[in-house]
Amino acid sequence: MTGKLLAIILLVSALAAGIGMYYLQIYGFYYEVEPNAGQDVVLIEQGSEDPTPIRYSDFQAIDADSSPIRYRACFATDLRPDDLRTYLRVEDAEPLTAPGWFDCFDAADLADALKSGAAQAFMGIKNVHYGVDRIVAVTQDGKGFAWHELNNCGEKAYDGTVVGEECPPRPQD
Repeated sequence: MTGKLLAIILLVSALAAGIGMYYLQIYGFYYEVEPNAGQDVVLIEQGSEDPTPIRYSDFQAIDADSSPIRYRACFATDLRPDDLRTYLRVEDAEPLTAPGWFDCFDAADLADALKSGAAQAFMGIKNVHYGVDRIVAVTQDGKGFAWHELNNCGEKAYDGTVVGEECPPRPQD
């Protein structure tokens, strides 16, 4: 009887831990980003380092403090990729998936649109966190998306290889 009781306790504990981890990964750490008019969607012009706001509406975003690459945003704009040709383009941008409940951001559809040319990706903010850039994509029909992506320095810093002199010094925590 004691063995059965211990097995049941062990199984119930494992099930509770699994459900808890799932909840924390999918829901627990995320929070809704409060819109900040004129500052939520910015792009860097070619030859510049400073981001410039673009026109947008219907902004919604999520983020989490547990990782610098959990940011996702959706918005609408009256601008099209051709209108944004003076801004710094990002080639080979790969949108990261969002939690299923944040249904305005579909990474698979966005990746297809980027590959087919129906959307273009632009640099939003360089080093929004150390080694992480904000990428902004705009589609031909005026839908916009933003996410955080590791840059070259971030990939090196987080995989443990030597960062090198081309990267800025890592901030002290």
